[in-house]
Amino acid sequence: MAVMFAGLVASTAAATALDLPVKPDGAIRFATYNVALAGETAGGIIERLTTLDDPQATRSAAVIQAVRPDVLLVQELDRDDDGRALSLYAGNYLARPQDGGEAINYPHRVLLPTNTGVPSGVDLDGDGEIGGEGIDHAVDALGFGRYPGQYAFALLSMLPVGEPRTFTEFLWRDMPGHRMAPDISEAVREVLPLSSKTHALIPVEVGETVITVVAAHPTPPIRPPLVPRNADEIRLVVDLLHEARSQYAIDDKGVRGGLAPGGSAVVMGDLNADPRPEAGNSAVGAIRYLLDDPAVIDPEPRSDEAGTATAAFSIGQLRVDYVVPTADLEVLQSGVYWPPEGDPAHEASDHYLVWVDVRPRSVAK
Repeated sequence: MAVMFAGLVASTAAATALDLPVKPDGAIRFATYNVALAGETAGGIIERLTTLDDPQATRSAAVIQAVRPDVLLVQELDRDDDGRALSLYAGNYLARPQDGGEAINYPHRVLLPTNTGVPSGVDLDGDGEIGGEGIDHAVDALGFGRYPGQYAFALLSMLPVGEPRTFTEFLWRDMPGHRMAPDISEAVREVLPLSSKTHALIPVEVGETVITVVAAHPTPPIRPPLVPRNADEIRLVVDLLHEARSQYAIDDKGVRGGLAPGGSAVVMGDLNADPRPEAGNSAVGAIRYLLDDPAVIDPEPRSDEAGTATAAFSIGQLRVDYVVPTADLEVLQSGVYWPPEGDPAHEASDHYLVWVDVRPRSVAK
């Protein structure tokens, strides 16, 4: 079950970073950022964030302070049941000036469940053994993780948020037309969820309007069995935007379907798929299912340094992180915050923060 945390006073400072445009009147800045704060062992990130000078946390916090999102999806921040890592990151790093930046405070925090590192009890990778330690544990977990909570994500918001809906337990086999390989055993089919972390619908209150964040972090398609799972996780993201198409999806409280008709939403997350068929290992057309959907607008955020790319891997620069609003929202401006080489913030993560300013069309200009 999701847990919401409150405290701290939201900052109203405008964006001050070099080359970042000031947020227009009435705009809400949505952003997603894979901060790569996943430990090698359980509790490792908490230990690091208890200090005030962890280099990686300092650099990623400096990026967030520069961009100053109103609503931020933080990905690959390890989860613990008490939400301590999230609280430490928000309090020890975001709420303290980093590298000459201005502190930023988020009064609303949503700790989301995750399947990563949760033992499945079955032999998922087909090596004849169940579980184990380290990588052996990770490949047999419900979502890849060496321990429960690794690679999780959470939402930070300056605006009030409602009760989130999560789809952590929805089984992959129950998606109509799923791409699960036919030779996967019945024992695996009975326990394997579609979502490698979770899929979440999180209502954000924007005055009298509600904008729902549709958040996910599909598994990287780095091994053949994971390619179809990545594609189907992306399909669930899109189907949740449509009430009729999402009636097969049942959330963790037993409620069926996704966004109500006419609802505004912003899809956010590291979706681990590039739009170019030749780039990366994702299934052909996986991310196009989202970007070509007429219900959304792709702002195509970009940076001067790397165009529309959002991450730099050994295989090259890819666009894998997305902030995609529904078409009823007015898209004002967008970008990828890609610090130049030599800037300490460039080394914060192998992903770069993606932001989009949107405004409900009912808001007077």
